[in-house]
Formats: sequence, C-alpha cells, structure tokens
Amino acid sequence: MSKKRLTITARIVPDGRPIKVVGREAWALQNLIKAGSVGCTPIDHPGPRWSSYVLDLRGMGFVIETIHEAHGGPFAGTHARYVLRSQVEILVEAEAA
Repeated sequence: MSKKRLTITARIVPDGRPIKVVGREAWALQNLIKAGSVGCTPIDHPGPRWSSYVLDLRGMGFVIETIHEAHGGPFAGTHARYVLRSQVEILVEAEAA
C-alpha cells in the first residue's frame, strides 16, 4: 500500500520561478494560502512540525511572518501564528504515489 504525497508547484508573483513543494511542506503551504491574513497556528491546524515546515518554505523563498501569541489554560504560554506574506499562484496541485 503506497501513501499519496501532496505536491504543489507554485510561484511567487509577480515574476517568481516555479517552485515544487512536496509532502508536509506542501500541506503547510496549502493551509497558509487558505488561511490568508489570519494565518495558521499549530492549535488551529494541527501538524507535528510547523516550525520546520515554515523554515523549509522560507528556504524556498516564501515570506512567512511569525507572530508570537499568548494562550491560557493548564499549559499557559505562547504559540506561533504563521502568516504567508508572499503572494502565491498555484500552478499545479496533485496527490501522487
């Protein structure tokens, strides 16, 4: 049984080159695009390694802001909200084995 991997080919507009993003990084990019200016947090969009996905996407050229927010509850502290600041055009989005 083979697992399907999300693959997104995107470009940063107005004149960026095509960038191929695969797997969890593609998932994170997809969520960041959908979230718009509200952004994503690991609380709202559970994923095991958001900080790693964001680091990888930044290395590909995407501009992503990190906003530190306080939260309460039994494990009070802070969490990150990631907001995609690059304008991105999806060229191809597919799941493949």
